[in-house]
Amino acid sequence: MKPFHFKHFTINQDRCAMKVGTDGVLLGAWTSLERKPNSILDIGSGSGLIALQMAQRCGAELVDAIELDEEAYEQCVENFEASLWADRLFCYHAGLDEFAEEIEDTYDLIVSNPPFYAEEVSSGDEARDKARQNNSLPFDELLEGVSKLLSPNGVFSVIIPYKEEKNFVGLAENFQLFPRRLTRVKGNPNADVKRSLLEFGFSKETTQMDELTIELDRHQYTKEYVDLTKDFYLKM
Repeated sequence: MKPFHFKHFTINQDRCAMKVGTDGVLLGAWTSLERKPNSILDIGSGSGLIALQMAQRCGAELVDAIELDEEAYEQCVENFEASLWADRLFCYHAGLDEFAEEIEDTYDLIVSNPPFYAEEVSSGDEARDKARQNNSLPFDELLEGVSKLLSPNGVFSVIIPYKEEKNFVGLAENFQLFPRRLTRVKGNPNADVKRSLLEFGFSKETTQMDELTIELDRHQYTKEYVDLTKDFYLKM
């Protein structure tokens, strides 16, 4: 598996079950930094992609990541150490529940591209299946952890399948997390919506809603998608 080269950092991913994909890049580019977070947490960091995007995009002093899988954790650490922002990036080898119990501080921004294939699927690769199936991090456990680790005025940003959107928003309300921004993502103008990008906070606000289309035709990307991701992809 070749490294994935972005404009300002490289992701080695041969030891990670989940490879660099559109979902992670989208979340790392879409997440709002308007509130100028000083501390950021990436839950289930995998290769470290989203945490690295956050470090590139802002001057937050602390960009932490947690990753349960040992191989992915070690690779994440390597990717952090090889980057321009090694002094601000740190990865913990831990599950969310134990991390939430041990950490006393809260974070201004939490991001997560969680495993979300609820149905039992087998690709023949046990590590990849575990990374993809949300039984390794159910949505309610994710939201409970976020509710403990997010600062009172903090922001939680996540990408999930569109079909899970209503359920996820309902679960979030149980933890006093309310949607502020929502972008529904489709592959092309004729495709169904596949993903939902969601931003939550502890206060109820009117949700800003829009839609993003990735391609007009094969490899013919929309202006909106190019504008969003051009700081990362080499060929954008």
